[in-house]
Amino acid sequence: MNNTFYETEKINPSRIIMEIRPGTGGEEASLFASDLARMYTKFAHNMGWKVKNISKNVFEIERLSNTAHERTLYDLLKSESGVHRVQRIPVTERGGRVHTSTATVAILPVVNEITFDINTSDLKIDTYRSGGAGGQNVNKVETAVRITHIPTGIVVSCQDERSQFQNKERALGILKSKLFVMMQEQQKGSIDDLRLNQIGTGDRSEKIRTYNFPQDRLTDHRIKKSWHNLERIMEGDFEQVIREFTGRI
Repeated sequence: MNNTFYETEKINPSRIIMEIRPGTGGEEASLFASDLARMYTKFAHNMGWKVKNISKNVFEIERLSNTAHERTLYDLLKSESGVHRVQRIPVTERGGRVHTSTATVAILPVVNEITFDINTSDLKIDTYRSGGAGGQNVNKVETAVRITHIPTGIVVSCQDERSQFQNKERALGILKSKLFVMMQEQQKGSIDDLRLNQIGTGDRSEKIRTYNFPQDRLTDHRIKKSWHNLERIMEGDFEQVIREFTGRI
């Protein structure tokens, strides 16, 4: 099936999906991924944006105001995509040694009008019981959905909606957004031409940014600029960093 990609494809100017995954570093990498999710969530709230959870460390951000912004929300935040590295002493470390771990951040546009269809034979759809908060229905019924796009290996999960149908629709939307980004990055004309293109391997050497807690410093390696007071930054005071890439928000 030749699902053609059209240049007239539009993205929603006010919404993005942020996906944060642990990289290298075991438990500390998982903790760092959650810390980043908390930081970006607080930053969004500080900006007056709306945050809606999709699954663990995956959420949608919506800018409620559409006044006179030159850039889409995707353009404002896409510079956050890549491997983030943390250097700190884990709470479980008894010897006081600094550990290095990573997490990957993906910024996905929400596509308004999808001009291609996904071949259902290319999809593997699994259902399972959701974990965490959400009421009795969440934990007793298989409402959560995991969709695998077999040709590219992309896996998308959604569990925060109340019904299996809603979770499936949300997961399909995220999958289409990921395919959209892959088409742009690989300059492919159809879904059938795509190959797996992950955000690096999550390896320490592929970092775009380092959060160095012993030195109280955040460094972006692309622009070779550093900021101090990491505690404040991790509490969502992140606008100064974003402005370095966008000029304004």
